[in-house]
Amino acid sequence: MLLAINANNTNTKFAIFDNGRIVGDWRCESNPRRTADEYVVWLNALMTLEGIDPKGIAGIVIASVVPAAMFNLKLLCSRHYGKEPLVIGDPGCAIGINVLIDKPREVGADRLANAVGAQITYHEPSIVIDFGTATTFDVIGSNGDYLGGLIAPGINLNLEALHMATAKLPRIALEKPDRVIGKDTIGAMQAGVFWGYVALIEGLVARIQKEFGGPMMVISTGGLAPLFQGATDVIRHLDPDITMRGLLEIWRRNRTGA
Repeated sequence: MLLAINANNTNTKFAIFDNGRIVGDWRCESNPRRTADEYVVWLNALMTLEGIDPKGIAGIVIASVVPAAMFNLKLLCSRHYGKEPLVIGDPGCAIGINVLIDKPREVGADRLANAVGAQITYHEPSIVIDFGTATTFDVIGSNGDYLGGLIAPGINLNLEALHMATAKLPRIALEKPDRVIGKDTIGAMQAGVFWGYVALIEGLVARIQKEFGGPMMVISTGGLAPLFQGATDVIRHLDPDITMRGLLEIWRRNRTGA
């Protein structure tokens, strides 16, 4: 079995693969102060609930955009599972695709995993929109190369900024409103943030495809992706596991030397 770990700014996701299939996945808040001992108690309990034997973990792969969390994640792997993890971005870790940007080492590990996941799943030029703390747009060419992308503030950041920077607008929950024209303050805020964000998605996808020179498969992922399912026709697939499948494939490529 393979343990795949994806540490993002808000949440850290753990997934267990057995023969290429996810048999368990869980999330916890990304907290750099969480110790390796705390991780293993929590993770082993969840694996046991799913009937998964932690002793069956044969390899571990990590993607992280939280440098401060890496020490305890690596310690979790070495002390409690007896494995040295493959860390995306470390020297000697082969991704298996060309990263065609000016500073390849600046690309987040999760974004590289998204590109590999899209390459092996969709086999065509793609845009992966990852809805998290930030919303990222990753552009993948016809041969799987990473061509670049965009980073926009996440929708929750927009909500928080609207509340913090104004005197009378309240903090509100994120919802998909039925109407574009709000009939009260909260309705107007929800409509402005949600439908404004949909317009951002549609506008950026159109501009990316124009610059690329042709149509592209558009895939959504990340914790907030389900909120936009059905809200716009530009998103073709909701794929919550694309990042983890990318991590599995990167681990395979490094194990086999492919």
